[in-house]
Amino acid sequence: MLKIVVGGQIDKKEVAQLIEKHGGDKVEVVVKSDLDAAMTMKNDQADYYFGACNTGGGGALAMVIAMLGRPNCSTVSMPGNIMSDEKIREEVKAGKKAFGFTAKHKDTVVPVILEELLKENQ
Repeated sequence: MLKIVVGGQIDKKEVAQLIEKHGGDKVEVVVKSDLDAAMTMKNDQADYYFGACNTGGGGALAMVIAMLGRPNCSTVSMPGNIMSDEKIREEVKAGKKAFGFTAKHKDTVVPVILEELLKENQ
């Protein structure tokens, strides 16, 4: 079972619901404040981090970038710019642990990230 923590600035409950919807019994999801979510990742108490904000990289990922380092994080969408499904899959395959995106794009990117995470962690 994948342990996923949801941080970010907005739509945390909605992001968690999307993860649960697409991950079913293969995921365990916890919603936390940004700092608590980042600390959860730093302390290896969760496998992955998802966060949403209005820019996709600022409030969505700032704390987790500070704790895990930029190489472990990926901004998969920004206003007017969503990574292709293939590029998102490449980010997962590259070992990224934290994913940030705009709240507006959550319905598009969360299913792709989660599908690839589940494939990579079978």
